[in-house]
Amino acid sequence: MSSTSHHSSRAPEPVGLYPHSRRVGNLLFLSGVGPRERGQKAIPGVTLDEQGNIASYDIATQCHSVFRNVRYILEDAGARWEQIVDVTVFLTNMKADFATYNRIYAEYFRDHQPCRTTVEISALPTPIAIELKVIAAFDENPGV
Repeated sequence: MSSTSHHSSRAPEPVGLYPHSRRVGNLLFLSGVGPRERGQKAIPGVTLDEQGNIASYDIATQCHSVFRNVRYILEDAGARWEQIVDVTVFLTNMKADFATYNRIYAEYFRDHQPCRTTVEISALPTPIAIELKVIAAFDENPGV
């Protein structure tokens, strides 16, 4: 089965050697998506100290930025938000951030509810508090 990689012109630049997404058959797999913005050094909702460590962060701001980046990647690969079938969410502080993240997630997925898994991890590759891993399924008939 063939696959095609995609790079979004609107999503943040990858921090490693990987595409924003890869289509295999009718499935679109997104690489981990965080809240960074394309071409920006500062991360929305994150304040760093002089050593580059997180001094404070706003999980709500990061959530909105992550969901916006997911939408950019989907659209630039020819998919729609409503085609998301699975979401894995990585949080660095489940106890402090889950309620806010869960409330904001419900705003974005009110009318469309993919499967979801949320896990706490100790760190992410950049100084962020949330990252999403998303799978979308293209319609069987491309014109639909």
